[in-house]
Amino acid sequence: MTAGFQPRDGRVDGDGASALWRAMTAGDLDRILAIADIVHPAYPEERSVFEERLALYPAGCRVAEWRGEAIGYGVMHPGKLGVPPPLDSPLGTLPADADCLYLHDIALLPEARGTGLGAGVLGYAHRLAEREGWGWLALTSTPGARSYWDQVGFEPYCGGGPALAAKLGSYGGGMSYMTAPVRAL
Repeated sequence: MTAGFQPRDGRVDGDGASALWRAMTAGDLDRILAIADIVHPAYPEERSVFEERLALYPAGCRVAEWRGEAIGYGVMHPGKLGVPPPLDSPLGTLPADADCLYLHDIALLPEARGTGLGAGVLGYAHRLAEREGWGWLALTSTPGARSYWDQVGFEPYCGGGPALAAKLGSYGGGMSYMTAPVRAL
């Protein structure tokens, strides 16, 4: 699927087609769930979780597309440092006193990795957080993704105590809650 990808200026070109990030729509949700099943089989979430995130904060819902097919997604929303939502749980509302952009999930199909798409959506997250006035990005990293987040400037969060530990426990073992300062891009 991704043969011929070459990163260039936030777009990934291959065989005359371009992969790029665009706004997510409700029509994307079936494909998003299929990608989630491939990328995160150990961390399933119901469709309603993605529907709610899209309804609450559409600016934070992105799709990586190549040749008309979704090959990845990013879901992010306002949050509070040290207070991630538990896995597969609705938010209800967005926090009025948000102080970070929480990266709920960024997932790329295996063949789309290493193409620059991850950097593209991360750049979008930094710009969105800067525009909204938040100084931090935050996320819960799976064990397999931890080295990527380390490489792009995220560090383990040192606060949160037992409440944070309980939320991380809802995901399973080896999870890391991480933060990074927002960079002006």
